[in-house]
Amino acid sequence: MLDIKLFREDPDAIKERLNTRHDSSAELVDEVLECDVIRRAVETRKQELQAKRKKMSKEIGMLRGQGEDTTQVETEVKAIGDEIKTLEDESHKAATRETELLLSIPNIPYKDCPEGECEDCNPEITVWGEKPELAELKDHTELAEQHGLIDFEAAAKITGSGFALYRGAGARLERALINFLLDTQTEENGYQEVNVPHLVRRESMIGTGQLPKFEHDMYGFKDDDLFLVPTAEVPLTNIYRDTILNSGQLPIKMVTHTPCFRREAGSAGRDNKGIIRMHQFDKVELVQIVHPDESFESLKQLTTHAESVLQKLGLHYRIIELCTGDLGFSAAKTYDIEVWAPGQGKYLEVSSCSNFGDYQARRMKLRYKDENGKNQFCHTLNGSGTALPRLYVALLEQYQQADGSIKIPDVLQPYFGAKTIG
Repeated sequence: MLDIKLFREDPDAIKERLNTRHDSSAELVDEVLECDVIRRAVETRKQELQAKRKKMSKEIGMLRGQGEDTTQVETEVKAIGDEIKTLEDESHKAATRETELLLSIPNIPYKDCPEGECEDCNPEITVWGEKPELAELKDHTELAEQHGLIDFEAAAKITGSGFALYRGAGARLERALINFLLDTQTEENGYQEVNVPHLVRRESMIGTGQLPKFEHDMYGFKDDDLFLVPTAEVPLTNIYRDTILNSGQLPIKMVTHTPCFRREAGSAGRDNKGIIRMHQFDKVELVQIVHPDESFESLKQLTTHAESVLQKLGLHYRIIELCTGDLGFSAAKTYDIEVWAPGQGKYLEVSSCSNFGDYQARRMKLRYKDENGKNQFCHTLNGSGTALPRLYVALLEQYQQADGSIKIPDVLQPYFGAKTIG
């Protein structure tokens, strides 16, 4: 969440930056301030009354010691106690509403983010490799059916639409990709591999910004108040919730593989073919927890780590920077890595690399001690390294051969155990 001090010091600046998101979040700023003013005024009045009650309680003791009547003073003390109780209720109500509002306001885009309303305004930063030239083009669903890689009918029978069942070489290919991605990040880029739970508490979802705003998109269990992870960012980052680190522990770099679960798998007719947009999909996730002075440089590094696997696989891709109107709720700056899918005739996002500043750290009370022994909020970053379905799509479609077979990239062959499919 945003620092309440920012609202007190320059609310207009917050409104100005939030307005670049082209949503209605700036409209909540004044109500946050109203709640803050009420809460602080009530707390001040409560402290005054508590001091007065303490003084009068001592007076009662003195009067009793002198054998004098204390009825009137005791009546006044009781009235003060009743007023304090009323003020506590008012303070709790104002504080609760203030917290609700702060949790509902997105992060402020960094000033150097390109301004724009939607994804059409995202500038292209770099392009790597060349689009493969293919005489006869098949998309991944045709290739998967031809080679028996994915059984959509079985998945629909078992669960429903938005799910996939991988068979034989198809299942082995996904496993090969997962192991390749994990090995690259741990052995070459310095990430610690972590195996995390796939169910998380509500507090964890609040900590990284999925709740309360996106609860309708999540798979939750009311009896336990647990949620299936929408992304491994949630359990990874929340390892350090309510933690005070030593500055020497920074940076922390972690990687994990999990399935991800999301109710909203895309609007009707958009990216719904095959495995491009799923309710359940696998992903290798990268998370960094860093010193605030290093977060911008860490974002560049994180993006390089995510794109390195595409270069190793020889897949053509591009990097775009998200404009202010397309930023995720918790993100302050984001680079998207999009891999070319010739069967779709377009680029598909396989990784979003984001710097959240101290936004998530404030929500989860993740701090470090600076050189003066003072607690400061860390900065958090994350990026997919990468999402499996779209990487799978790009690999099948970019590496399809004229004879109908699919070539396996050289770096993947030791994991897959063969040079081709078909």
